[in-house]
Amino acid sequence: MQNHNPVSALVDKHPGVASFLLHGDRGLVKSHLSWWFLKFRRSHFCKARLSVMKIDGNEIRPGHVIRHKASLWLAVKLQHVKPGKGGAYVQAELKNVLNGTKLNERFRSSETVERVRLEQKDYQYLYGEGDRLVFMDTDTYEQIELQHSFIGDDRAAFLRDGMKVTVEFFEDKPLGVSLPGQVCLTIAEAEPVIKGQTASPSYKPAVLENGIRIMVPPFVKVGERIIVDTNEVSYVRRAE
Repeated sequence: MQNHNPVSALVDKHPGVASFLLHGDRGLVKSHLSWWFLKFRRSHFCKARLSVMKIDGNEIRPGHVIRHKASLWLAVKLQHVKPGKGGAYVQAELKNVLNGTKLNERFRSSETVERVRLEQKDYQYLYGEGDRLVFMDTDTYEQIELQHSFIGDDRAAFLRDGMKVTVEFFEDKPLGVSLPGQVCLTIAEAEPVIKGQTASPSYKPAVLENGIRIMVPPFVKVGERIIVDTNEVSYVRRAE
């Protein structure tokens, strides 16, 4: 029968621990026991939370970790392409979780990809300072700092003070940050609305309040609030 008691498991794995627990200094024993238990809990917690799920190639999102070519890869940048001929696909920039190498890969919507779900924690975005972005664990209130380039310029532009995000970890190392799928932003710049174009299927360029350029319907005007898809950086609808 497998032993699920953390202290017993430590003793089984390290026989010298038993003698130390019985004859060592009480304060020192307490300190070491706390360290051993914390290490045990973290390692087993990470293993328990790791799972694999199959998704379509066009469902990959920035921050996802996938199993590809016998290794783990972090999706850094994605471009959804819909060619005139042939099926749609995603052009993905991947970063190897283990050695940091980069890979550009194409995934068609008909392909099946294995998404690896690692340890996930809820964080709150606090503020940015220079190239640093500061997040707070909503359970422990501990803070972590991530480089601006870790998230990417386009995605980092969607961060707002107090925004809730999900951070994925691998062996206590942050690998990816998942933003809310949709956010509400104001149109800062756009071509004026031309009468009679409300039914036109063509889109026009616009600039959001965070500086991101986006294509919007011709009836959208400066000052309007719209819902934006943060994964594809695309217009969804007018905000209510």
